[in-house]
Amino acid sequence: MKIKGKIALVTGAGGFIGSHLVEQLLDEGVRVKALLHYNSRNDLGNLIYLSEAQRSEIEIVFGDITDNALIRSLIKGCDIVFHLAALIGIPYSYVAPYSYANTNIHGSMNIFQACSDLGIEKLVHTSTSESYGTAQYVPIDEKHPLQGQSPYAASKISADFLAESYYRSFGLPVATIRPFNTFGPRQSRRAVIPTVLSQLLSGVKELHVGSLEPIRDFNYIKDTVKGFIAMAKCDASVGKLINIGSGHSISIGDFIQLSLEKLGIQVEIKVDGNRVRPEKSEVVQLVCDNRLAAEILNWSPAYTFEQGLLETIDFIKNNLSTYYSLKGYII
Repeated sequence: MKIKGKIALVTGAGGFIGSHLVEQLLDEGVRVKALLHYNSRNDLGNLIYLSEAQRSEIEIVFGDITDNALIRSLIKGCDIVFHLAALIGIPYSYVAPYSYANTNIHGSMNIFQACSDLGIEKLVHTSTSESYGTAQYVPIDEKHPLQGQSPYAASKISADFLAESYYRSFGLPVATIRPFNTFGPRQSRRAVIPTVLSQLLSGVKELHVGSLEPIRDFNYIKDTVKGFIAMAKCDASVGKLINIGSGHSISIGDFIQLSLEKLGIQVEIKVDGNRVRPEKSEVVQLVCDNRLAAEILNWSPAYTFEQGLLETIDFIKNNLSTYYSLKGYII
């Protein structure tokens, strides 16, 4: 499928991955509608990092994916939908699980139904590697069992199965992308890499973190976005769920030591019990098997973890005054 000249709706366009995807779609010659979650401040989220010229090319709409009428009006006339909007913070899902079910399941169903009714050419639905839970074997391929180890993960698993049901029941041309731990510029402080780097770059003497043992497959944002574009372009991706990850892993503790080495500093590391997930909810190991992405999408990561880390350090360093405060960071 050629996407140049197509009209695409991106839900969650103001988010970390969404803003980078919007930017890349503009470069690909796609006309973009950007759905941002409504707020009274007209806050554009991460779209503020796009140039004024880029933002002038985007149709920006504020709303909520749980509003069925709005979703139908936005999808009408579109060729492609990239569905990224979701509640994503795992700790908050322990506090407000109903909200996660409402947004991530009910909101996604609004997307699926509207795309089916309106005859969309391609829907790229976003899953998460958290759906796998702690690895029963590594690397994790698409056949790995699913485990709802948090209300967030359970809501995303439900949405993924709904997407599959709309493909099988109604012929919806949906492709589900399952990114592993994406990182890079613009990521919020709720995630471990920007939380650690922003603390270190601010000059703290004590680094406050959660568990150091979890192992993650960190995939740089530019590679993840390349995966979204490949999913949209590839006709063979319809009806499939495909992992997007680097295929390499690093523990949180080793990531911190590498960051200290790159920055040339030493700090005392303090493990904060308030930042540690409940024992049965912690996902201990995630390592991606990306062979299906290579086979079907001809996708492979171009960035090493260290290359992505250095670009992320530069971004946070240049945006530290607005990016970081000593209060409110969470791992």
